[in-house]
Amino acid sequence: MIIEPSQFVLYLAAALLLAITPGPGIFYVAARTLAGGRAEGIASSFGNGFGGLFHIGAGALGVSAIVLASAELFTVLKLAGAGYLVWIGVRTILAARKDAGLAIGNHLATPPTGARLAFRDGVLVEALNPKTAAFFLAFIPQFVDPTGNVALQFALLGIVSVGLNTAADIVVALLAGRLRDGAAARPNLIRRLREASGGAMVLLAGILVLAKRPAS
Repeated sequence: MIIEPSQFVLYLAAALLLAITPGPGIFYVAARTLAGGRAEGIASSFGNGFGGLFHIGAGALGVSAIVLASAELFTVLKLAGAGYLVWIGVRTILAARKDAGLAIGNHLATPPTGARLAFRDGVLVEALNPKTAAFFLAFIPQFVDPTGNVALQFALLGIVSVGLNTAADIVVALLAGRLRDGAAARPNLIRRLREASGGAMVLLAGILVLAKRPAS
């Protein structure tokens, strides 16, 4: 048996609780949904999930541990992730102001980026977040049986966690999409929501820059 059933149930409960606890990933998806609509939010959710799988694979192979052990690599990774978030946030704010006059009647203009780009952004934002790697390396090993196939257990538990996180993100995208739809007849409100969403992404970048490398 790969994973002890009682341990898996305990892990599932803990992972579910963590998935529904508001954090940077949820706030990013909400901001992206308010900025570009439900389709972009859902695409961002799947993008975040795909980026999370990158960390799971890297963690199972030991790559994440190497990165976290190096102050220089950790700093490079977090600055790259923060810089990309700032770029997305500024782009969102500028697009909101540019598109402010494009709403016709009660219909909104076409979302500023589209689902495909939102998915790509989600992948990069999550893959460039060293805190995700740190979380998985700190959380998952507590439920791994060291006498078994550690890499396989790490990968399976990680996939479960990513799946729960993605499901929670999709729920947030749907709720944020309803909020955005309710404001469809008020283009000025949509512009302000998009600008605030861009600002939230820049704020998340600042939080990422302040991330500390886990102590050895």
